[in-house]
Amino acid sequence: MTTFDQIVPIAIEELNAHSEVVAQLDWLLINRDLNGRVRFIVSDSITASNEQHKQIKDLYRSLAERITPHAYPVDAGILFEAEREHASQGTAIFGLAGFDNVWVIDRLASESQWEAIAEVSPGAPRIVFFSIKGGVGRSTALAASSWALAKQGKSVLVLDLDLESPGLSSALLPSERQPKYGITDWLVEDLVDNGDALIKDLFATSDLSTAGQIYLVPAHGSDPGEYVSKLGRVWMPKTNGRTHPEAWSLRLNRLVNHLESLIRPDVILIDSRAGIDEVAAACVTDLGAHTVLMFAIQGQQTWTGYRALFSHWQQRGVITEIRNRLQLVAGLVPDDERRLEYLAAIRADSYQLFEDTYDVVEPGAISDWSFEGVDDNAPHAPLPIRWNRGWYGLLSLQQRMLQVDENEVRAIYGGLLDFLDRALVQENQT
Repeated sequence: MTTFDQIVPIAIEELNAHSEVVAQLDWLLINRDLNGRVRFIVSDSITASNEQHKQIKDLYRSLAERITPHAYPVDAGILFEAEREHASQGTAIFGLAGFDNVWVIDRLASESQWEAIAEVSPGAPRIVFFSIKGGVGRSTALAASSWALAKQGKSVLVLDLDLESPGLSSALLPSERQPKYGITDWLVEDLVDNGDALIKDLFATSDLSTAGQIYLVPAHGSDPGEYVSKLGRVWMPKTNGRTHPEAWSLRLNRLVNHLESLIRPDVILIDSRAGIDEVAAACVTDLGAHTVLMFAIQGQQTWTGYRALFSHWQQRGVITEIRNRLQLVAGLVPDDERRLEYLAAIRADSYQLFEDTYDVVEPGAISDWSFEGVDDNAPHAPLPIRWNRGWYGLLSLQQRMLQVDENEVRAIYGGLLDFLDRALVQENQT
């Protein structure tokens, strides 16, 4: 029995076995459809040659026999197109190592394309708080970070993009200060060109005592309304009056750009949905993040998810594009004698995750950190966040923020806050 994961390895074997046939092709697309079945798409120019047509048909037959049930009947397994770009439009595409004229294209049910790494946004640094698993203290760390940065006099724009599990707004805003609308409202209204009417009621300022200001854009407004129905529509592409649909992640980026131009913050903090889904993909890869903080706790559940994501980036050839923006954060670090052992275990697992990507670039190409496991400036080196009963106990986060103590915040989040300070200083110098 052949499974989906075996399609590409078997295809590579077959292509190598028929390398002379493949070399004669202008291009070849291995098309995996929504059901995971494979067809070839080739240039229609080969139909002019009976011999070449027969050769590509024999190649497909050989592949199909090995990947059944993930293949079509041979007579239906080859499609012809005039241009490769037209055939691959709207798909996730990646090349195959060893072949400069062969690509795999995926027809996906969602627009989540973790391999499309947007360039770093030229405006205020966008810092994404991301985790594979929930319950690691990610949102609490963001709330504390926004307070610490505002305490320094910075203007901080906070976006709650954990749309399916919202709650950050309650940490930074009392109920009476909640804005009328949220990100979900805007994404739905934008589909009918009504988004701009919501902008002035889309954010509110925190009443925490800080020299700077915290502007919060919640997942939903003060009255969630038909939140479930709206949530089912936020992922829609915008089609009205457009030659090509505008993907929901592009619409989201347009909103962030609009808010940035209106508020002009010094930094943008983004709370991402946990896991490997549409929202997380948009936050990590599509919004031009300056830094992606990867939250982890000790345990294999964390690393299984991260390994799957890193494997995807490596297969797609984009790991070096995203790697330098990543920084591991160790959550829930014990506040007792177990601390050093806990951090050592996380560092070892983190280094194992990163080390396979470190040999892609020569060490001399990077000036501020090395590929050594002991380098505290490398992406794999965990920034520790100490567990504290006052922050993770029964008190609501909003109550905790009102009682915030600067020394306590520094004791718990000092490593993360120092990193953010260095990142912002470095950004201002470039």
